Amino acid sequence: MSNATRLPPLYALRAFESAARHASFTRAAQELSLTQSAVSRHIRTLEAHFNCRLFERVGRHLALTESARLLLPGVSEGFEALGRACSVLLVEERVLRLKAPSTLSLRWLLARLSQFRQANTDIEVQLTSAWMDCDHVDFLHEPFDCAVLLSNGHFSEDWETVRLFEEWLVPVCAPEAVEGGWDLERLRQAELLHPTPDRRDWRRWLQAMGLADSVSIRGGQVFDTLELGMAAASRGYGVSIGDLYMVAEDVQQGRIALPWPCAVTSGEAYYLVWPKARRGQERFVRLREFLLEAVKGMTLPAVTYRS
Repeated sequence: MSNATRLPPLYALRAFESAARHASFTRAAQELSLTQSAVSRHIRTLEAHFNCRLFERVGRHLALTESARLLLPGVSEGFEALGRACSVLLVEERVLRLKAPSTLSLRWLLARLSQFRQANTDIEVQLTSAWMDCDHVDFLHEPFDCAVLLSNGHFSEDWETVRLFEEWLVPVCAPEAVEGGWDLERLRQAELLHPTPDRRDWRRWLQAMGLADSVSIRGGQVFDTLELGMAAASRGYGVSIGDLYMVAEDVQQGRIALPWPCAVTSGEAYYLVWPKARRGQERFVRLREFLLEAVKGMTLPAVTYRS
């Protein structure tokens, strides 16, 4: 390999990245548990490799040269990538780092994970609840072992996947708002709350019900999560679209009501996914079986279903 393509020593690149980030050989030495002279020596090794200066003194301060400014971003990204790659193997197999959308976490997943931990004391689940306009996970660049995603089910062939439950859209409101019954005219006059800026949930429900030309989806408060829409509806601010599985317990306990008990499929479902190549597959299987049993044990509100 020629000198032009041969990579410089990793220790020299690490010393450069730290010194450039701190603008100090002394602080780099402290961070890397080296002497200042060792850091200086590593920098000289790198400068000899590239045949250029990387640092210069400006008064009492250390400054990057133009060459160093060109080199630093790629080196920093490289060490970050190495850190992510190594973390996959360093994480204990008793730990499950789980990513899930925020509404699902609050409305359904937290309670089930609490029960899972009680039944599986040898596994620690670390949940990251994330707002995602379009549910996704990148197992190569994000620090997660598994995820629960709302999706059409088209996933990477490198993933294990299991469908937990379908998304069924249903109007929700405050318990007192169901008094007197609901018909088309009352729905027309109601304040429609929109869980998404594009108002897609109401649009889907009305189209499936054959009411798209009868009820306007203009106006009304717009939110950016299903949770906010359902919470606002339960407090009497209007009628929102909710997810049947996520409001099941609230309906059963009288915290929220269904003014028009007809559920429409969105065509998507919640899936538990994880990489096939990830170590400790048995822990994923245990979580999968537990969540599937939790779904089977649910009591859903009495509704009619429309595809």
